[in-house]
Amino acid sequence: MDFYAHVAVRGEVLGVGLGAAPEAWEAALGASCLDVPGGGLLRRDYGLVEINFSPDQPGRQGRISCFGFGVTIQRLLYDRSPNTVPPPLSRKYGEFAPRVAFEELQAAILALGRTIELDEHNTSSDMDCYRVSASAARIHVVAGPYPYGSGAPDPDGHQRGDVWSIDVW
Repeated sequence: MDFYAHVAVRGEVLGVGLGAAPEAWEAALGASCLDVPGGGLLRRDYGLVEINFSPDQPGRQGRISCFGFGVTIQRLLYDRSPNTVPPPLSRKYGEFAPRVAFEELQAAILALGRTIELDEHNTSSDMDCYRVSASAARIHVVAGPYPYGSGAPDPDGHQRGDVWSIDVW
């Protein structure tokens, strides 16, 4: 829970965040990742953490930097392979639970002195979106009983009130 609250409040992972180069993310999370280039952008997938990079301002030719990243908590329920959580995160924060209850994350964020409010523009019938005060973070929470759009609940899957992801843009 400490990791998720830290990301939501500080907008960073192990000291890196928006504006950081791929090398800074690699120094923090390691070299084991999947790079997915396309359309002049780069998505770097570390399992639990996905980072998006775009070219920097003109004059810094060939340089790219992070314009957004997400903590994809939903992956932990079905992908328990050792590579899903980058080893530096496991070393610092310990074991990661496969589900995170929004109420617990909200309490941790409030304890850090921040507030959370519903972002009605980014909320749908399946997902609620919350903004964290003084942060670029958005928390996506399963709102409906059928988070996969199948029309049938998944008793072993995500449930209403589970945190789906934390995105920082």
